[in-house]
Amino acid sequence: MRIGLYGGSFDPIHHGHLILAREAMEQLSLDRVVFIPAFVSPFKQESKPAPAALRLEMVRAAIAGEPGFDCSDLEILRKGPSYSIDTVQTFRQKFPDATIHYLIGDDNLPLLHKWHEIDLLRELVTFVVLSRSAIQAPDGMPVIKRSVDISSTDIRNRIACGRSIRYLLPMSVSLLIDNNGLYLNE
Repeated sequence: MRIGLYGGSFDPIHHGHLILAREAMEQLSLDRVVFIPAFVSPFKQESKPAPAALRLEMVRAAIAGEPGFDCSDLEILRKGPSYSIDTVQTFRQKFPDATIHYLIGDDNLPLLHKWHEIDLLRELVTFVVLSRSAIQAPDGMPVIKRSVDISSTDIRNRIACGRSIRYLLPMSVSLLIDNNGLYLNE
């Protein structure tokens, strides 16, 4: 089995995440991509994301009915900073014979060397860079490239300013944001 683990804040999840995940699934012949919303990103501990339960609900709504896409609440249930090594080791125990690809946005590359237990993590997974820009990935890292100019930060800012977010994310996610009054005070 070939599994892609896709961790992140997903605050909120948007079409850019989904398009790149599907592209990775097809280009790498992955059997499934598992979206794993972080409880708290170790590098974003001072920021205040939307509540973890709502981000999880948004991910589930965004991938509902998508073949090969799954969602895990592992990091949210674990609480505290979400270290990828802990998540990968859990998946390794559940799927000992699987090939695991760890999908990361190109915005993670500058801090990748600071990830908790990065050397062990590199032994356990193949990192795959999901790129929406022209950034150079380190040698040996596959790159899934697709020009998608959508970001969670821009979506949050648009909501705070009263601008439209239509077409940037799934309607089911937009409804959850509206119903819960998310990002109005960013």
